[in-house]
Amino acid sequence: MSEKQSAHSVSFREAAWTWARIAALSFGGPAGQIAVMHRILVEEKNWIGEERFLHALNYCMLLPGPEAHQLAVYIGWLLHRIRGGIVSGTLFVLPGLIALGVLSWVYAAFGSVGPVQALFFGLKAAVLAVVMEAIVRVGRRALKTSAHRAIAALAFVALFFFAVPFPLVILGAALIGFAGNRINPAWFASTAGHGAAAGTTHVPAAIDAAFARQIPAHVRPSLPRFAMIAVIGGTVWLGPVAALYAAHAGVFATIGAFNAKMAVVTFGGAYAVLAYMAQQAVEHFHWLKPSEMLVGLGFAETTPGPLISVVEFVGFMAAWRAPGVLSPTLAGVLGGGLAMWTTFVPSFLWIFLGGPYVEALIGNKTLNAALSAITAAVVGVILNLAVWLSLHTIFGRVDILHAGVLVLNVPAIATVSWPALLLSLAAVVAMFRFKVGMIATLLACSAAGVAYYFLIGAP
Repeated sequence: MSEKQSAHSVSFREAAWTWARIAALSFGGPAGQIAVMHRILVEEKNWIGEERFLHALNYCMLLPGPEAHQLAVYIGWLLHRIRGGIVSGTLFVLPGLIALGVLSWVYAAFGSVGPVQALFFGLKAAVLAVVMEAIVRVGRRALKTSAHRAIAALAFVALFFFAVPFPLVILGAALIGFAGNRINPAWFASTAGHGAAAGTTHVPAAIDAAFARQIPAHVRPSLPRFAMIAVIGGTVWLGPVAALYAAHAGVFATIGAFNAKMAVVTFGGAYAVLAYMAQQAVEHFHWLKPSEMLVGLGFAETTPGPLISVVEFVGFMAAWRAPGVLSPTLAGVLGGGLAMWTTFVPSFLWIFLGGPYVEALIGNKTLNAALSAITAAVVGVILNLAVWLSLHTIFGRVDILHAGVLVLNVPAIATVSWPALLLSLAAVVAMFRFKVGMIATLLACSAAGVAYYFLIGAP
């Protein structure tokens, strides 16, 4: 069956322009990006139906890595096979790749200059409000039952007080959802991931109408194709990392290996990945200070594309500070690019490998129950990230104490930064009380940091 017969009336050119438009509008974290895709692809274009859109989102929520990017790859793959998925996924991250590369260089080259440092000080304070707003936004959709709220609380306690490995938290949530669905399905009724607005048209969507006539070959499971994609995709993904280790490439090999590992073990979406990455990059590898991690998060929040694109900033700074025989700028560009490559290539691989099998599971209640439990756990993950970032923003020193199995983050009260505390509170009030947008809040706090510098001195 030809692509035109199987797939619809959507041309490849039209799809490419639409994905470029979505990429330019993909601000606001995964929830905002998914909402943009839903509005354009489901409501405006009517390319994919509500049920199939949410089913694809459910699968992406269960995968390690950024679910919004994976959803873009999935729908692009449904529309135009592997080349469609490659185009949609690449365009989705391209604007952020360029913007973050420029911002990373500006920070590395000029971040220690007074006014620039003050601007980033304001940005860091505002990021806390953005993360807190994400807790509320995701929590409203995810915590529909007492079981969901209990899972969120347990996830936070396990991560923050007991340092339970993150993959175990997500795996535990999925198992609870699976078992709970067998005992009482009402305990873990699906919350449809980040949710999507209603209001879809009654006219069958292009993909749904085409698939109702005949499922195209690329959507039907095939073991030979699975094996071929696994071999080629695995080589494309891990080949550069293996070559760097063979060449004893120092920090570059470490950057590649770390991000490749992170792409496999970090379940639960972008904020979950951020929680794992922030603590590893700061506390284990010592590539960044906690305050610099907040700068990177602020960059990722203010540029289009997935939040996990902050890996480019982390990779840039790590390589900038250990360039070897290269210039710091070239090393930073290579480090940031390598981090993006090893982080995002697996997203394509998971979709191209699993998509045909997932399409056969539309309406599966067990899958949806496991998803809703994972989504609830992610609320606890985001809360863990918010508390950790808050402590390292507001206090100059945070001591880590071990009391048996407990791991306690104890701030040194004498090191409190009153400007950071007040600016963070102002950002929270602006976003929650006066409903000021994320971009406006981040810009205002950055301007406040610069003003503080010129009026009073370095914050």
